[in-house]
Parts: sequence; structure tokens; C-alpha cells
Amino acid sequence: MQSTFSLRSKLPSGISIFSVIGQLATEYQAINLWQGAPNFLPDQQLIDSATMAMKQGFNQYSPMMGVPALRQVLAEKTAKLYGARYDADKEVTVTAGGLEAVYAAITAPVHPGDEVIFFEPAFECYEPIVRLQGATPVAITISLDTLKIDWEEVAAAITPRTRMLIINTPHNPTGAILEKRDIDRLIAVTRNTNIVILSDEVYEHMVYDGMTHHSMSRYPELAERSVVVLSLGKTYHVTGWRVGYCVAPAEIMEEIRKVHQYLVFSAPAPMQVALAAAVENPESYLALAEFYQRKRDILLSYLAESPLDVKPCSSGFFMLARFSDFSNYSDRDFVFDLLRRMRVGTIPLSSFYGDGTDTGTIRISFCKDDDTLREGGRALSNWRQ
Repeated sequence: MQSTFSLRSKLPSGISIFSVIGQLATEYQAINLWQGAPNFLPDQQLIDSATMAMKQGFNQYSPMMGVPALRQVLAEKTAKLYGARYDADKEVTVTAGGLEAVYAAITAPVHPGDEVIFFEPAFECYEPIVRLQGATPVAITISLDTLKIDWEEVAAAITPRTRMLIINTPHNPTGAILEKRDIDRLIAVTRNTNIVILSDEVYEHMVYDGMTHHSMSRYPELAERSVVVLSLGKTYHVTGWRVGYCVAPAEIMEEIRKVHQYLVFSAPAPMQVALAAAVENPESYLALAEFYQRKRDILLSYLAESPLDVKPCSSGFFMLARFSDFSNYSDRDFVFDLLRRMRVGTIPLSSFYGDGTDTGTIRISFCKDDDTLREGGRALSNWRQ
């Protein structure tokens, strides 16, 4: 059907690279090392709990802010892990995945003309959400050699129009985490300002090699100005259930809920009920670091035989691998070649930069079953131009 309408796009960047790669991966029946979604089943007890919740009648809308039992157990979990006491009624909101929490957390305080600082490479949603508010995204580049933030550059980028600073730790796509010295600098640059910190911490439990996750909730001077976004879908291997949450001081959360209620109103009720029971068992999330570190190391053992230069990975679901030392392909062409010839799906790192910067690097996911990691690792190791 042809239309006579003419629309001016708010997001002229087009279809996400994740959708493009997903379609091609299906076409080539490729090994999925591109997507941050586990390909193994969650705990059977969790599935049984969700099924039971449906049978017990939890099939309609939950309260807008989330099922009370889930909010309560999440508040208790945060207090135990980080020493921060959030009011379950006023300061914890369950959302339709972490992404919806990010959208609401940006939309609520950010107005036209504001500036929002974030760090590239960055998960692709931050910049377009900022632009949809009529605000200006201000990207600061993280060096791929050091994977460190230049805090002098951050301080220089702050202006009277800076309304928000977006932190992502553990970081997607680099696998880096903030250290205590980063926290100290973050406190210093935001002190005596009206800057809201949005801290995307959806991989909070996937931190490896004995390192520590420094949540904004752990530090009172940051917690009082921060919205911390987390993901139960990531934690419990059920990304398709679309259950995330955020915690924030009551005055900030009140504004976030005003946006949340008009986006989805509430997350799926039976999944919330099931997850509330799961979170009551701390081992269900405290064991994740060892679980995913082992998967990381399986893939690393195969990539050690490849020509790829794999960057250190301290957290999350992903690792970066540079190929530019042995190939003159662009990163998109390299990814497409891997799909066509090796039947392996990965993501070009240029998609994590607003201007499409090509660093000769790809992102590889290791949140997969062991057979997939071995098969994908062997295929990547056999790549030849």
C-alpha cells in the first residue's frame, strides 16, 4: 500500500544493527555470539513458579510500581549488598525490562535544551532517548587501550546545561567496571551540582576475577542523586520476561513513575511473582560471577588460537576482539564476512558510537551454553581472509 503522507523522522539513524544482524543470522543459521540473551533454560523452579502464579490468577495488571512482594525483597537485597535502604513503596519501581527503566529515567528529568553526558562505546539506546527529549547528548570516548574514563575530560564537559550523567558499570560492550578511584572522581565532579546520575547496572552480579562492583547505591553522596537501573531478566536468564527495576530517592522516583505509567503501566505480573520468590534466595544471584566467568574462560581458551586480539573482560556478557592488525575490512564488513563464511554472528563495535567510529573491533557474547561457545570459538579461530 502506498501512502501520500510525508513524515519527518525523529530518529533518522534507521534500523538497529541488532535487528540487521539478527535477520542475517537467521538467514545463515549462524552461531549466536552477537546477542546478550542466554540460549539455555532458566532454573526449572523459576518456570514452575511463574506457571503456578498464572494458575493462581496473577494474569492481570500488577500495581503500577510493581508487585509489593517483589519490591520489598528487592529493597532488602539492595540493603544487604550495598548498605542502601530504599523505601519499597516510594523508591523501588519494577519496569518492563531495564531498557524501559532507562527510558523513563532519562525522560523524567531531562528537558529540551539540557545536556546529557555519556561514554562511548555505549549501548545504543542512550543517545536516541536523549535526542527524543529535545536534549543534547554529549559523548566522551573511553580509550579502548586502557578502558578508563578520563575524568578531566568529564569535568571540562560539564556546563550549566548538564542535567544528567549516564554511567554504565559493569560496562556493555567493553566488560570494564568502575574502580574506587572512579567513584571518588565522580563524586567530585557532581558535588554541588544539579546533575542526576543514571547508573545502568544490569550486569551487577557478573563481575569476575575477584573484582568488586561499585554500585552508586553503595555511596550516599551518589545515591542521593542517582537512578540505579537493574535487570532481573539478565540475572535469572529470562530476558524475554521483560522484568527490570530501578531504585532512586523518592523525589526522583515520583517523576520516573509519572513516565512509567504511560509507557507500559506495569511489567508482567506472573513473572514478577515468580521472581520475588527467586530473589529471596541470595545464592540465585551470588553464584552468577563464577558461572559466567567459567563461560568467559571457555571462549577465551578457543580465541587464544585465533588471530584476534581479545581485550581484557572483567564483567558482563561480552568481550571485545580487535581484528585490524590482520585485516583491512571495516568492522561491519568483517562481521558480515563472519556471518557468510564462518556462520558466526557478532556485532561491529562501530554501532556503539554515535558517529559510527570504526575501531577494527567486534563485540562477542559469551552468555551461551558451553557447546555454542566451543563451536563459535572454533569457527572464529579458523577465520582467514
